[in-house]
Amino acid sequence: MALLEIRDVVKTFGDFTAVNHVSLAVEAGEFFTLLGPSGCGKTTLLRMLAGFEQPDSGEILLDGKNMAGVPPEKRPVHTVFQSYALFPHMTVAQNIAFPLKMAGVASAEIPKRVDEVLEDVRLQQFARRYPHELSGGQRQRVAIARALVNRPRLLLLDEPLSALDAKLREQMQIELINLQKEVGITFVYVTHDQGEALALSHRIAVMSQGQVEQLDAPETIYSYPKSRFVADFIGQCNLLDATITEVQPGRMKVEIEGVGTAEALPVAGAQVGGKGTLTLRPEKIKLGATLPQGNADEVHFKGRVHDCLYLGDVTIYIVELDNGTLVETMLPNSGSGKAKFFDDNDLVELAWRFDAGHFVLA
Repeated sequence: MALLEIRDVVKTFGDFTAVNHVSLAVEAGEFFTLLGPSGCGKTTLLRMLAGFEQPDSGEILLDGKNMAGVPPEKRPVHTVFQSYALFPHMTVAQNIAFPLKMAGVASAEIPKRVDEVLEDVRLQQFARRYPHELSGGQRQRVAIARALVNRPRLLLLDEPLSALDAKLREQMQIELINLQKEVGITFVYVTHDQGEALALSHRIAVMSQGQVEQLDAPETIYSYPKSRFVADFIGQCNLLDATITEVQPGRMKVEIEGVGTAEALPVAGAQVGGKGTLTLRPEKIKLGATLPQGNADEVHFKGRVHDCLYLGDVTIYIVELDNGTLVETMLPNSGSGKAKFFDDNDLVELAWRFDAGHFVLA
């Protein structure tokens, strides 16, 4: 049995449906992420897990027990908020000890429990400091330590890294992964940051308009999106409208609007005449002034460099095909010397394998 089960949960605010018949399960020890744009329902769902909101219908079960009517303080669940909500007049140790005092833990037991969790988050030397004396990353760890000290069955994290700068956020992502492995507590994490979700999660539920669009492992969501929304929302992706013209075992042919014929892996439900979108990641596309011909597994198109964006490790090239369609590709800047290989208006050739993209039916 899953640690957490959400069964057909609905939550409305007036005429607005924030969560629309959502069902999912989270396993014990899992790092599970709710991902989606602002207003998709992910934070409302998290607040229902915490007990701050009650569902209009459906069930939320933790360890098989229905949480209906159970107040937040009675649930084996703790929440880490974006603001951290640390008490400024208390030291790190006092902040962490506060939930234990509120729970009536014996005074003699509290220092031991605080020391244990300080070791978990590697903040033993900061026990006597106040929040204003800590960096953003250290305050983040104190907030997590305070949430962990009561040994909850479930830790909820509501965009806890969004206030940090990019470099510190990356460091904290690594720390969160390691911390979750060390303490073994189930994390349910809310974010709108696709890269963060891909880096941290065992599984991701991508949400849109109050519903789960896809629930899968990060690599599955990235490589095999189930909808045009998921393909567009997760990372960079070329979305090429196409019609199926032939279906054979192992591959099918599609006519990309205004571009030409390409091949793709067949998908369930594919039929001649079916419309959809060929989703193609930029890193799957070869780019060159000329490319070797004769590989039956590749499709080739000619174009002209429309624009480029140097990002340090890679350069993004926007290529305009003969019909005006823009295709995004990238080249790694791994070689020595010149990092930028093409300039605006350079004639180039694109190629990709038939199995590089993923076709999504309309």
